[in-house]
Amino acid sequence: MRKVIFVVSSLNSGGIENYLLRFLNFFDGQIEPIVICKGNVFGELEEGYKKVRHIQLIKMKVGYFNLNSYYAIYTILKKSKAQSVCDFTGNFAGLVLLMANFAGIKNRISFYRGSTNHFKESKVKLLYNLIMLQLVKRNATKILSNSYAALDYFYSNRDNNDTSFKVIYNGIDARKFNSNLNKFKKEDFKIPSNGFVVGHTGRYNAAKNHDTIIKVAEKLCAIYPNIYFMLCGKDTEVFLTKYILNSSILKDKVKILGYRNDIPKILPIFDIYFFPSITEGQPNSLIEAMITGLPIVASNIEPIIETTPNLLHNELLDPMDVEGFCRRIEDYYLNPIKRENNNFSEWAKMQFKPEILFNQFYDEL
Repeated sequence: MRKVIFVVSSLNSGGIENYLLRFLNFFDGQIEPIVICKGNVFGELEEGYKKVRHIQLIKMKVGYFNLNSYYAIYTILKKSKAQSVCDFTGNFAGLVLLMANFAGIKNRISFYRGSTNHFKESKVKLLYNLIMLQLVKRNATKILSNSYAALDYFYSNRDNNDTSFKVIYNGIDARKFNSNLNKFKKEDFKIPSNGFVVGHTGRYNAAKNHDTIIKVAEKLCAIYPNIYFMLCGKDTEVFLTKYILNSSILKDKVKILGYRNDIPKILPIFDIYFFPSITEGQPNSLIEAMITGLPIVASNIEPIIETTPNLLHNELLDPMDVEGFCRRIEDYYLNPIKRENNNFSEWAKMQFKPEILFNQFYDEL
């Protein structure tokens, strides 16, 4: 059995954490995983991870300059006798991979899951980030990403013939999104059965661009009484509920569901999927929406272009183009035939087959 150490920030629901959990479930019993959470917390997905056979979960506080924490990681790595270590924290994998090198682990992987820096930039932080990048370069035996956009951002000067770089797209089990069992109905959320639902799934943060979603909702809900918005994702209820309830236009038209672990049952309620992200790695949630068969209105950032079929690219818009998004959604609302013709389910199922893509990652371990 292959023993592998995986390093993440936490087990909170997000793209990295869901991807790793799906991968471990796919190879359940074939990998002996040790998952280290550098943020000293687990999260909503803890129970799901605990169901993976042979798994060991470790949480520890790993500070940027806390040398003791890295010595503790070195000790874990040394004692583990693992064949591989894979750190999902981008450039911040640098010190972990250095410790893995010292510990004699031959297979050392940095797996980039975002296509830009995810911190508020300053001279000190950028200098630290550059140092970590150099450590990744020197200590990683393989640098993986789930998008070419990420490699182009962090390693723009790489040699395209360098086989230590590789893109492995996200794998999604389509069976979970095409079952007819126990799906919700619009009426379950106080939406009429003939209501037109614009849906979004994603945790509340700046990258997901909820500000634009709300601006679009305000414009369309003021014009069309039959349009509703439904937002799922961690902390959406924390940051958006008060604003929605204080708005005479939105309070009955925007449904805030917060974190949900039953997204496959909710997606069929949507008539269209709205995804105006400012930055992404490769969005699992967008892939899930396409597999469900939903028409897509989304931003034109490189990772989304890379994740969607060519037929859709001309319709993608700048993340801040509120008027443009309103026109796109309005067009789908008024033209049912267009909605029917923009079903990319079969394309997405073929493009993101888990048995192919998860095996590619497994081979790297």
